[in-house]
Amino acid sequence: MDFVTLEIIPFVKNHLLLSLGWVVLFVAIIVLTVKSKLSKVKIINNAQAINMINKQNAVIVDIRSADSFKKGHITESHNILPVDIKNASAKTIEKFKENIIIVIDENGLTSAGIGEVLVKQGFLHVFTLKDGIAGWNGENLPLVRK
Repeated sequence: MDFVTLEIIPFVKNHLLLSLGWVVLFVAIIVLTVKSKLSKVKIINNAQAINMINKQNAVIVDIRSADSFKKGHITESHNILPVDIKNASAKTIEKFKENIIIVIDENGLTSAGIGEVLVKQGFLHVFTLKDGIAGWNGENLPLVRK
């Protein structure tokens, strides 16, 4: 046996919970990485979003609350709550099934799940904005307030 093996076995025996925690984290990272690579919803950055908005007429779907939306949103965004998308009652965007859709949330954490729902509902080109509106605002990009 080599030195590394001789050191690892006693460590694992003495720190079983810590070792199991590291294994669980490692597996979780692999699963999330594979899942994101296989997902039909792709994550884009602010520059890519601007390009899609300006050159490809992308439709922005902002899934934040109405109050958050009023405090600042991207021009011509559609404010639709996640529950309305999940219930397929978001009629305002039905006509955009073949357009590029960019789903935006507060910080980029929940938009991918809603993007997956849109894909299942027949939307063909769904993207999410990395870091959400917080990342957009962090780069001092324009927001409409009303």
